[in-house]
Formats: sequence, C-alpha cells, structure tokens
Amino acid sequence: MATTTASSERDAARRLRGSIRGTVLVDSDAMYGDARQLWNGAVDKRPAVIVRCADEVDVSRAVMVAREHDLPLSVRGGGHDWAGRALSDGGLVIDLTSMRAVTVDSDAGTATAQGGATTGDVVAPARSLGLAPVTGTVKAVGMAGLTLGGGYGPLCGKHGLGVDNLIDARVVLADGRLVTADRENDPDLFWALRGGGGSFGVVTSARYRLHPLASVTAGLLLFGLEQAEAVLHRYQELIAEAADELTVMSGFLSGPDGKPLLFLFPAWSGEPTQGEREIARFERLGSPVVAQVAPMAYGDALGMFDAQVVNGRHYAIRTRWISALTDDTIATLVEAARTVTSPFSAIGLHHFHGAATRVHPTATAFALRREHLLVEIIAAWEPDEARESARHENWAETLSEALCPVAVPGGYPNLLGPDDHDRLALAYGENVARLRELKRRYDPENVFASAICALRGA
Repeated sequence: MATTTASSERDAARRLRGSIRGTVLVDSDAMYGDARQLWNGAVDKRPAVIVRCADEVDVSRAVMVAREHDLPLSVRGGGHDWAGRALSDGGLVIDLTSMRAVTVDSDAGTATAQGGATTGDVVAPARSLGLAPVTGTVKAVGMAGLTLGGGYGPLCGKHGLGVDNLIDARVVLADGRLVTADRENDPDLFWALRGGGGSFGVVTSARYRLHPLASVTAGLLLFGLEQAEAVLHRYQELIAEAADELTVMSGFLSGPDGKPLLFLFPAWSGEPTQGEREIARFERLGSPVVAQVAPMAYGDALGMFDAQVVNGRHYAIRTRWISALTDDTIATLVEAARTVTSPFSAIGLHHFHGAATRVHPTATAFALRREHLLVEIIAAWEPDEARESARHENWAETLSEALCPVAVPGGYPNLLGPDDHDRLALAYGENVARLRELKRRYDPENVFASAICALRGA
C-alpha cells in the first residue's frame, strides 16, 4: 500500500508539472520547506504535493489530479488559519499565494481580488481612491478566507460583516468546473459561500463592495488590569447604545513590561470631530495608561495588532460567542488575563452590532445576527517553548470552558477547530439543513473535507 501511495504521489506531481503554468513542489525540492510553513508555526504537516497555482485553470487541473489519484485535498489562501487546514499530510495542497492580484473599479466602488490576496492587498489600492473594503482587524489575513467564514472587523456596525459585502465569486467546484456565483447566477452556491467557508469549492477570485472612507478615527486605549472590571462594566453600557459608525473591540494583551492590560480599540467611520467626541466617552471610563486615538488611514488602523500576529510563533485559538458582559463573565475574563501563561497571548472581544444585525439570519449562511461579542482566545508562545505548549493551550481551553455556561451555542466558524463538529453545526442554526443539502449537491464526495465545514454526517 505504501509503495502504491508513493507511486501515485509521484505520478500526480509529474502530470501536474507537464500541464500547468504554476510550480509543483515535493519534499525533495528546495522550496518545499518554506512552502509548507503557515502563520502558525505549531503546524507541522508534510503534504505530498504542493501546487502553487498561477491561474484558475491550474486550480481546476489540480483538483482533478487530486481526485484521480485519491489524494486528500486542501487549499491555502492567506495561510492564516491557525488550525492548519490549509495543509494535508500526504495530500495535495492548492496554494494560491501566487494569485494575489487586486483590481479596483472606482466608478463601481468594487475590488476584485484573487484567492490568495490578503486583506492588506485589497486595502492598499482602495486607499488611494478614498475607498475601503470591509475587513478583519489584521492585514495579513487572507481576504477570501476571512469573508467566507463571516468577517468581523472595525466596519461591522456601519457596513456589516465581510460576507455582507461579497458581490460575486469565481469558484472551482469538486468536479473541476469553474463557475461564477452571485445573486442571479448560482444563487444557492452564493448563499452557501457567505458564511459556509471553503466547503463548496476553491474561490479563485471574488468581487467585494468598497465604501467611501478617507480615514477612520481610531487607536488604542490601554488600562491597567486593576481598572479592568470597572471599565468593562461601563464599556458594555456604552456599546449597547453605540452608533453604527462606532465599533469598539476590547480585550487583553501584554504591555511592554509583560504585564496584562485591558485594551479598547475604537474605530469611528463617520465625521471625525463627532468621532473624537464619541471615543472620548470611552477614554473617560477610567484612567488610561495610554490613549492614542486620532484620524488615520484605515490601513494604518489595521496595523495596530501587527505585533500580536508574528509569523512562525506557535498559536492555539479557542472561541465563544457571548450575548453581553455580565458581572461573572467580566470576572472570568479578568482572572484569565491575570493568570495568562505567556506575554504573547491575548483575548479579543469583537463587537457585533449595527448594520450586521439588520441582515436576516437566513439571508446568508452566517446565521447569528443579534448583538453579541465574539470572544477570541489566543494562546501564543515562541517555538523554543514547544515543551510548554500544553500549559499555554490549557490556559486557552480553561477560559473557553469557563465561558461555556453563558455562551451562545456554536461559535465563529473561522476560529473553531477541525474537531469542533457539533459546535460548527450549532453555529449555523436553522441554516445547517440547507448547507448540508447544498454540500451533497456541490461536493457529494467531500473533496473539500479539510475546509471549515459543519456538514459532518450529511
């Protein structure tokens, strides 16, 4: 069996090298080691074949060869998925990192980005035209992957989630066909893509809505941990009445001395003077040790967390949805910050409100449309601490379990792990039955099994 498998892998690589424009890598190639590195350095998988596609024809060919040779298939876009779903041990990886072109249509207010483009790749050309896409909070994250799973970010209140700003997508299906999905062409697939992740095919390019936005008023407010409980109580009151233009992320990170701090990350997308007044209310919640808020380019605001997303560091992520910050929940979060096991670890509370809540739960596959906070628990440590990984992972797991009794069922698909099948199904609520039916239609053999997928047992 091992000989047969090795022969099949070699044959797959040989066939692809003779039929695509891109690059085909196996473990004997000099570039292979770098090609299998992801953002999360804790992921150590060895694919049999890595196909760095040059265009969507390459993608289609790679899908077909993987199927013909019975190789597990995975797709790498931005490579920022912490759980390592972009790589498959002994499988074939469709690597889109060479497909990062972005075209902006200023008249239409849209950006078309290839499947490997990062958020930063889309933000940069839009910025010069006074436009901005709806993104997450980090520029290094893949734009397609972020969007397909949901897409929380600083413009959530004003313009909704990333999925709400997807106009259409070019998709290679499990049978190798290339289709365009939008509201009129293949609307069922378009519905599934908006929240259903990469379960239905490979998105080779997508078109996104852009919004007029010359600048945002944004920055960081940092408070000592001794102020955290009082500040978060009042923070909950303020975000409950926040205007659409104001989305305020909060959470905990370590300061320069390694001690945990409470942070608020306000982002105002309206008139700057009014924004300064609104954000000043949050500054007055306590006595911040740092208060750096000013009008800035949207891309600069997304650079606030660059120091927390270092490539090659080891990560483990857990997540919960919570309806609000109760007394007990605040105490739980503060205690987790106080007992954090690494200065590189962090907790983020993503603020979901405004325009994102005015989309009907069945309008897209992403179903949780009432106001809530997404809790992102990030355990992070340096590679030379590998022997301590269990301690850091346990910190994240302990906080996740402590929040479970008050959590909304399910969890954010982009942050859940590959074994969280039950929580993934719950995340889609009443939409899960339709997703399962569409999975049977578009990928009956589960070719895209490594993708974020709530469809086990379909």
